[in-house]
Amino acid sequence: MNVMMTRAAQAAIALALAGSILVEGMILPAVYRDLEGTTPVLPAVFVGLLAVGVIALQVCGVCVWRLLSKTRRGVVFAETSFREVDVIAWSLATVAIVLAAIGIILAPGEIAPGVVGLICGAAVVMGGACLLVVVLRGLLRQAIASEGEILSLRGELGEVI
Repeated sequence: MNVMMTRAAQAAIALALAGSILVEGMILPAVYRDLEGTTPVLPAVFVGLLAVGVIALQVCGVCVWRLLSKTRRGVVFAETSFREVDVIAWSLATVAIVLAAIGIILAPGEIAPGVVGLICGAAVVMGGACLLVVVLRGLLRQAIASEGEILSLRGELGEVI
């Protein structure tokens, strides 16, 4: 992959991570303060779920960064890449569950049904992204196996020549 493309992707991830840190430090406390005065449990549960979702996305971003670094070095097709891919899949699944839980919490309240529908739709999209990563994990497995076969055949061809 082109070095410029991997660097651009890493720059986008860095911006997203910086923004998510601002969300954790400024937005989540503000949401908590806004929810004070509602039911006693709601602020803690709601902001806790939001924090878990943001952290899961941060973990996902770090893993994608690591895979981009491996791609740039030409070592992405290795067994060690499965750790990052698995963490990405679980992070996306976590975000999907968090979004679904937030939708369920907001549904009986005064929030517009369309907003709840959008949140639940986002949960479905995140679940689909998780499934896509699982499929791509299988393709990575096939690519690693194919690369091993190619190296074996090259070795045999070298002996013949």
